[in-house]
Amino acid sequence: VPSLCRIFKKTSGNGNIALYLGKRDFVDNVDSVEVVDGVIKVDPANLNGRKVFVYLACAFRYGSEDLDVIGLSFRRDIWVKRVQVYPPVGGNSPNTPMQESLMKKVGDQGYPFSFQMPTDLPCSVSLQPGPNDAGKVQSQSPFLVSLDTCRLMIRKIQFAPTTNKAGPKADITKQFMMTDKPVHLEASLEKETYYHGDPITVNVKINNETSKIVKKIKVSVEQSTSVVLYSSDTYTKPVCTEEFGETINANSTFEKSFQIIPLLSNNKEKRGLAVDGRLKDEDTNLASTTLVSLICQKYVFVQISSCVLVLCSDVTVELPLTLMSPKPAGECIAVHARGNYFLPGGAAYGVGGWGGGCTCARTHTQAPFLKR
Repeated sequence: VPSLCRIFKKTSGNGNIALYLGKRDFVDNVDSVEVVDGVIKVDPANLNGRKVFVYLACAFRYGSEDLDVIGLSFRRDIWVKRVQVYPPVGGNSPNTPMQESLMKKVGDQGYPFSFQMPTDLPCSVSLQPGPNDAGKVQSQSPFLVSLDTCRLMIRKIQFAPTTNKAGPKADITKQFMMTDKPVHLEASLEKETYYHGDPITVNVKINNETSKIVKKIKVSVEQSTSVVLYSSDTYTKPVCTEEFGETINANSTFEKSFQIIPLLSNNKEKRGLAVDGRLKDEDTNLASTTLVSLICQKYVFVQISSCVLVLCSDVTVELPLTLMSPKPAGECIAVHARGNYFLPGGAAYGVGGWGGGCTCARTHTQAPFLKR
């Protein structure tokens, strides 16, 4: 007997349409993105000749809905696509296995739809509000307030590569005033990719040829968020800093490994920190590193990167850090057998910040134009 599989359902206020999705997380594989496929159940009896459209929108919100007053909108739709599902139009692509399973459950009133997201759209992330920021950050669209609308939030996510390469290495030699000899600092990471919550091991080698004594070593992790919308902005936030009281005498060498763990739990009150997007109020983590192909690198709207800084007596080296979540061991595929479906209830909350994907269905007498 097949195991129960989760199917996400949202019904409009008047019950005329219902949106079905097999999942709400869609993986970006750098060179391609998983197809957003689902089914709309339409009750044509009460449509009165109106059409049914499905929208998929990727939006950037930089404020709570309380700020949307006097006609000003603090939201920008980065990418919006719309397809008509009822009455059906020609040229539809073949149904996916997920759609076939959903169609068996929905019956004759089901109409499949699919979207292909471009690879240069940002993954779903949020900017963390400060401790004094009131209200709940949500991502709503002004054309989604209607009894003829049903809406489900989705996420575009990336997982860590399955193969892990050797970690980066960097070194620097610096000579100070009033001394003839330099300090040579070398740092390296054990591997290229680290998972959230795992300790990061930094190997440090120092050759102190000066007559001065090095009294401490500082290792820190910084998060950089690059936003390319109205202008190119980069926000850098330290997320983990550790100081180690290691003494390196003059004309001596030193070699040791240090471990640090950057965690969101230690940065809960840091305003403007980027975190992975959430569909509801579940726990999350620091925003994952954005993997981008060379072709799309200059067109990506939002990019997250991290680095490890090793500071020794005013000598600093920087190492790139890839911080991501591992790909789940297995994925559940919906199977139509004896009605074994799990339909969770509850409303979907918006993903604050940027990259919040929204799939919605709405009935229209005429298709409106979206004005931004």
